[in-house]
Amino acid sequence: MIYFDNSSSTFFKPSAVTESVRAALLHLPVNAGRSSHDLAIKAAMALNRTRNNAARFFGCESERTIFTYGCTDSLNLALFGSAKRNGHVVTTAFEHNSVLRPLYRLHGDGLIDLTVVAPRDGEIRAEDVLSAIRRNTYLIAMNCVSNVTGCHLPVEKVGEAVKSSPIMLLCDGAQSAGYRKYDYSLFDMYAVAPHKGLHGPQGVGLLTLSDKANIRPTRLGGTGTMSQSVVQPLELPEALESGTLPLPSILGLNAAISYTAAHGEADAGRIAMLGRYLLSRLKSIKSVVVYTTDPTSGIIAFNVGSMSSDECADKLNEAGFCVRSGLHCAPLLHKSFGTLDKGMVRASLGVDNTFSQIDLFLEAIEALLF
Repeated sequence: MIYFDNSSSTFFKPSAVTESVRAALLHLPVNAGRSSHDLAIKAAMALNRTRNNAARFFGCESERTIFTYGCTDSLNLALFGSAKRNGHVVTTAFEHNSVLRPLYRLHGDGLIDLTVVAPRDGEIRAEDVLSAIRRNTYLIAMNCVSNVTGCHLPVEKVGEAVKSSPIMLLCDGAQSAGYRKYDYSLFDMYAVAPHKGLHGPQGVGLLTLSDKANIRPTRLGGTGTMSQSVVQPLELPEALESGTLPLPSILGLNAAISYTAAHGEADAGRIAMLGRYLLSRLKSIKSVVVYTTDPTSGIIAFNVGSMSSDECADKLNEAGFCVRSGLHCAPLLHKSFGTLDKGMVRASLGVDNTFSQIDLFLEAIEALLF
């Protein structure tokens, strides 16, 4: 099989990542910081090395770099933990359901007002986001890169505009972390999916917080601190990290960050080259509708002829290619593109893909038309 589903989870994992996970499972299967014996202390020190490494990489203070159980968990913590009764949130039609569903729950429960900014010419514009701000707006939530079309959203322009205001900017970095660097000082909350662009393991996420982002814990329980109290402590990072943290995944994340710091720029350049090649070749095939305009993230969305995206993906699977079909958990984007009925096929490239694999993929698509 040729794997073109890297936006779901990257196939390539550096050997240092897999070895770090294996070593933790074999030699450090303990609860970090919850006991005073040597192994627990060793585990806590290893966990904090990862926290410091992540903080340096994403330009955040260590104590405000929070471990979660995945990017969806990070986004839920950010959205529910920052919710303000009678407040207003601005988001976009390009968002993933891990942003939309929490916001629509808060809106449906009557806690917040919500504005969803629609695209113009297939793009979200900074001026449209900023013009949606009201007197009671406390949060703007938007992704950096669309998981469907690969479109880059104007997060830094929005961040610059609201930096000196009380409004927080939450950025969903599921498709950007590891691939593209930003001025992270413009983000008040940045949610990371390490198993994607960082080539880390599944089961761990990150949420970075600016000094402006004072969020409430949404998971209450043991923190290893203030155990005499039945009230959740408020000191970071422990206040937001109740329960046993996924130490093997966290140590794998440490290796993944180090790998990305050394190789990420070159890898992103290679993916951009592959994406440009695939997009230009796809656009030359008659009866293929392409929805992606910026291929530099390696995400290319398309449909073939009159086939539904599911039918096309099934046939490509039979031909030996892993792609994704359907709505990609982003229903409002599909509504704006008029593809709610058939979805889109998404090919998402990784650093381990090749031009020859793309050529074979294009041959398989052409074969579907004849």
